[in-house]
Amino acid sequence: MPHAVSTGTTIVAVEYAGGVVIGADSRVSTGTYISNRASDKITPLSDNAFLLRSGSAADTQLVSDYVRHMVHQHESQLQRPIDVPTVANLVMQIGYNNKNALSAAAMLVAGYDAATRQGHVYAVPIGGTMVRQKYAIDGSGSIFIYGYCDSEYKDDMTREEAESFVAEAIALAMSTDGSSGGVVRLVTVNEDGIFRRLHAGDKSVPRFGEEKDVHKDLTDKANAMQT
Repeated sequence: MPHAVSTGTTIVAVEYAGGVVIGADSRVSTGTYISNRASDKITPLSDNAFLLRSGSAADTQLVSDYVRHMVHQHESQLQRPIDVPTVANLVMQIGYNNKNALSAAAMLVAGYDAATRQGHVYAVPIGGTMVRQKYAIDGSGSIFIYGYCDSEYKDDMTREEAESFVAEAIALAMSTDGSSGGVVRLVTVNEDGIFRRLHAGDKSVPRFGEEKDVHKDLTDKANAMQT
């Protein structure tokens, strides 16, 4: 019997006072083979809402394509921007109505509504449930960071605190989960617009434990060779 395809991801989304910060690692794996080191798992669904994808890349990409089409139809009919809860509901409906086919598609929906001046984070796990949360995590790396997130999260974080929270959570998962890795992609959405940030894996991603010690040793050796 062939082995099932194994995939890995870490995705995080958090509300803060003024918007949302979302982030993901960039590694796409198939079993022990890394098929893409720099994938972008943060997909826009509308001008103000994003889908964070984990599980089967093909399935979640298909979901995002369908939802973008429905968002376009919705906005054309109503002649106004769609709100984030409606976008999340569309994702949930597709997940629920196709739960047998989408058995490896766990997603988060997050965005900012200018009309209500409010950020939204929704977890849309396998099976088609939709739950609003102040912060949400998913993917294979999420099982390693529940304690960290519960400990470090606080209400009404500033933008800087929220970005640091998301980046460190993903970096911690990457240091422990063999299926998460690459770079950390962050997207901040607020009343001023959409801001993307990239933390390169060999430069600005925080390191933990043995990984930190190994990185320091390699850096020291490289500096010694240069001098």
